Amino acid sequence: MSKQSDLFKTRKMKKLYINENGPEVSAAIYGFWRWDNADFNHPTHFKDVVTFTRELGITTYDLSPSFANGEVETQFGKLLADGTLKRDELVLSTKVGTKQLSEGFGNGIYYDLSAKNLTQSLEDSLKRLQTDVIDLYILENHDHLSNFEQTASTLLKLQRAGKIKHIGVSNFNVSQQRLLSSYLSQPIITNHIELNLLETDALQDGRLDFIKEQHSRPIAFSPLADGRILLGEDPKAVKLRHALTVVGKKHEANVEQTAVAWLNKLGALPIIGSKEKRRIQNAATANTIQLSQEEWYYLYNATK
Repeated sequence: MSKQSDLFKTRKMKKLYINENGPEVSAAIYGFWRWDNADFNHPTHFKDVVTFTRELGITTYDLSPSFANGEVETQFGKLLADGTLKRDELVLSTKVGTKQLSEGFGNGIYYDLSAKNLTQSLEDSLKRLQTDVIDLYILENHDHLSNFEQTASTLLKLQRAGKIKHIGVSNFNVSQQRLLSSYLSQPIITNHIELNLLETDALQDGRLDFIKEQHSRPIAFSPLADGRILLGEDPKAVKLRHALTVVGKKHEANVEQTAVAWLNKLGALPIIGSKEKRRIQNAATANTIQLSQEEWYYLYNATK
């Protein structure tokens, strides 16, 4: 690892408010969507990675019942139970809504934001995580069949019961988020969206503007476009990588750090999904890089 990377690692991770109503989260979030059941064949791998993220100052974790069929939540809960992690130092986010099709319907998914599923899924997540409360409960994808008045009523009931603190959504467009908000007396504090230098639709279709209008920050998944920014051989990826190299040299940063720093400048909270410590460190330390206005637009225009 380079001396510059070691320097980044020693700098304290920033904490930011995701919304004016809270919570305070780490500038980088760690997510487990790449983990599958095979990753748990090595008994200490999960613990080693999570411990490393804490050493980097990450306090905020993106979980879901669908990650490794619930095994991620189960293993994370064990780290809370054995004292490896301290619950009061963490912000835990989990999701609801995405379900596997029944046998006979293939390997696809469908969405269910009904009152019954919201309640049961939360109880199952709390049990697996061995905790009493979820800090951020995210509705994952819009359910076209949902009665949002009922959905909102259930969310508020769970909130009043002290089982969830904050409500978020994932992959909602502006009208969908506005519709749900109209039934809620509490704010939707974030929208979990795909956002990176090769996927900037949220800047043009109004989603980012609407999130900011709500005095919130977006949570950005796939900050490196599923590895395409680092490894893609298509003309856009190659051109962008050159631009990232140019800007990165000015900050003694690599391509990965610079790409994530572009998101940080935008006010987004990147979700790190890698299981490799070097890659995790690159993304987690990007918040120490301050791009100029000129540099940000140079990168933004690199693929246009």
